[in-house]
Amino acid sequence: MPRINNPKPPKRAPKIDTRRGAKKKPCSFCQHGVGTVDYKDLAQLRKYISDRGKIRGRKVSGNCQQHQRDVTDAIKTARELALLPYTQRTVTERRGGRGNRDDRGPRGPRPERDNAEADVESNVLLEDAGEAAEVFETELAEEVSE
Repeated sequence: MPRINNPKPPKRAPKIDTRRGAKKKPCSFCQHGVGTVDYKDLAQLRKYISDRGKIRGRKVSGNCQQHQRDVTDAIKTARELALLPYTQRTVTERRGGRGNRDDRGPRGPRPERDNAEADVESNVLLEDAGEAAEVFETELAEEVSE
């Protein structure tokens, strides 16, 4: 039998689990014996929504697969019924950009316009169609008389 001169390549080092010793978060619904998740229980559902309005994942919330599905369905139902918002309102402070108008000084006088443009902009929307027709007829009569 021929002799094998090539030794076997070394085995790859085992992956180190960074979560060693850390326990998986238990499902709060399984702990309390909850069968179904109610879409009307907004206080409980808000725990599973991030500050931006996203549904938290299983690894973050610690739910089991079935209860995570139930939570997702309940949140989506509550959103459709307008019990929960789709997104949270975020107020951001704008930095930079166009700057402050005060440091440019006061505005100069407005340029003059011809009458045709001024008449178009001075028209006011009228709520009643009959009133609008009367105004139109009087304006038309004034133009014809001129």
